[in-house]
Amino acid sequence: MKHNHTNPLNLSQAREAAQADNPVPADSKFSAVKQWLLRRLLRTAGNPAISVVLWDGQEITPAGVAPVGRIVLRSRGAFLKLLSHPDLQFGELYSSGQLEVEGDLVALLEAIGRSLPPITERGRLINALNRLYLLKRNTMAKARDNIYHHYDIGNAFYQLWLDQQMVYTCAYFPSPALDLEQAQIAKLELVCRKLMLKPDETVVEAGCGWGALALYMARHYGVMVRAYNLSREQLAYARERARREGLAERVEFIEGDYRQISGTYDVFVSVGMLEHVGLKHYGELGAVIDRCLKSSGRGLIHTIGRNQPAPLSAWIEKRIFPGAYPPSLGEMMQLFEPWRCSILDVENLRLHYAETLRHWLSRYDAAIDQVQAMFDTPFARAWRLYLAGSIAAFTMGDLQLFQVVFTRHHNNAVPRNREFLYREAGKADIF
Repeated sequence: MKHNHTNPLNLSQAREAAQADNPVPADSKFSAVKQWLLRRLLRTAGNPAISVVLWDGQEITPAGVAPVGRIVLRSRGAFLKLLSHPDLQFGELYSSGQLEVEGDLVALLEAIGRSLPPITERGRLINALNRLYLLKRNTMAKARDNIYHHYDIGNAFYQLWLDQQMVYTCAYFPSPALDLEQAQIAKLELVCRKLMLKPDETVVEAGCGWGALALYMARHYGVMVRAYNLSREQLAYARERARREGLAERVEFIEGDYRQISGTYDVFVSVGMLEHVGLKHYGELGAVIDRCLKSSGRGLIHTIGRNQPAPLSAWIEKRIFPGAYPPSLGEMMQLFEPWRCSILDVENLRLHYAETLRHWLSRYDAAIDQVQAMFDTPFARAWRLYLAGSIAAFTMGDLQLFQVVFTRHHNNAVPRNREFLYREAGKADIF
């Protein structure tokens, strides 16, 4: 019997010829690898109750979970990007339409957030990012650029979904029956009560938004206000409103950074500005507070925060809030301890912010066609993700909302309890 000996080269050539006649789809070659990679990504995220659908229709769900929604990846490139940097690329891909969400977006984001390991267990990357945030500097020029990026994209955009007074911070819902307008007035009233304002006192506000709080303090409490802001769009709106409402003599809106505050005041207040300061500059802000407060002075800082130090989402930092950092209460003490300030009250309004955001998202969704016409579809999708993700973050407790009231250490003219906050009907008759 004659044996046919075939050398390895001929075998290799034979395989190549067979593959040329019957090519194996590239996705089939990649199938086992992509399943392994995706399952590993889901394990790293704690196996959330979601499904992931790949571009070829393949669907993967962690074992033993009932998915609340599905993530659909439109291409292999989208899949690889998501694997490379989930914290950044989820937002990038969703904005561009390369990643779709089937089901309720907030519920899906909550499912992912709840399954993630605690911040303290997320390893070296989080610790490294924390160290980087400690080193970041928000100089006055950088702070101005960051403010322009977020706030100077047009008042008309924010008017589509904020309340009538354009309050872009957490509202306060003493009753769940309140609408957004009422709840924002309730927040302004709550801040004024905590500050124990008296007629003809002087107030300095660091970061005044569209001017609602400054105007409310002047109108209802008879104080004189100087309000600092870097956003030209907001300042133009606030100044016009003050002129129109006859309050321009009591409220002065100044284009300036908190570091440029001058003069002395009975009260210091900052609502929604500390997030933009940066840890590296807490000493500077603390020195400003110490410099501008009178001996019997008192103040309030209202800020998004965390229970433990951690950087902001990479995508939000890049696309929505450059330079932002929500501090822990421990980090906030850098503002007070060096100057012997006494903390009078700390309140966490986390669930009030979740409710505020639900109102914002509902209004935003109703106006999304107008947003797309103003900007484009990726912009509209990015802001929808930002609002939905923020709801999830506050609902899960990943983010907090702190109101911290403080005074000079020797000031004894302070209330002994919180009874004065709730004893009477508020100025706006909403409590």
